[in-house]
Amino acid sequence: MNETLNIIQQYLGKATYETFQMVSISLVVATILGIIIGLLLYITSNPLLLENKVINIISSTLVNILRSIPFIILLVVVIPLTKIIVGTTIGPLAATVPLSLSATAFNARLIEGAFSEIKIETIESSIATGASLLLIIRKVLFVEALPSIIRAITVTFISLIGYSAMAGIVGGGGIGDLAIQFGYYRYETGIMIITVVMLVVIVQFIQYLGDKISRAIDHQ
Repeated sequence: MNETLNIIQQYLGKATYETFQMVSISLVVATILGIIIGLLLYITSNPLLLENKVINIISSTLVNILRSIPFIILLVVVIPLTKIIVGTTIGPLAATVPLSLSATAFNARLIEGAFSEIKIETIESSIATGASLLLIIRKVLFVEALPSIIRAITVTFISLIGYSAMAGIVGGGGIGDLAIQFGYYRYETGIMIITVVMLVVIVQFIQYLGDKISRAIDHQ
């Protein structure tokens, strides 16, 4: 018990900060790029907007390639790219590169799905009024799909927390790494229980918050 308390005092705060750093940076990148790519996938596949089969096939293929690579393998594959971008291959900042790539591809498909839920009649009505593509994107697509976009970001956020637990393999640190290093390798059951409970509570809170925001927007 004393050993568990000592480990918590020495490492839990640092591990929590590392997880926050990895997830927050990756979430921002995945949200911005995911929305852009998801929108591109949708409008280039929609004959009413900006249908372009070449761009759609290329972007869709790139997203599918990233999504098909297991995250544990992606961590290793992008090490040279990580070195170029952040100047190091270890630490939470280095882990944000594979995390961002994986989460962006995941989020892009969810965002594309959010736009696909919009009724085709709504888009047709906007076109009939003479609205430009940019206006349709701003005033129709994003407005109609916003609740679903919030839910997509929430799911991506939760997935990132799970991915971050594997980042310890490349020295990323974080709560997941703490659980593996002490709870698994050193048989500190107390550490394993505490870290699992922490992750469960964090995920539940994020899901609750995301659902609440989505419902609030949907009712407006």
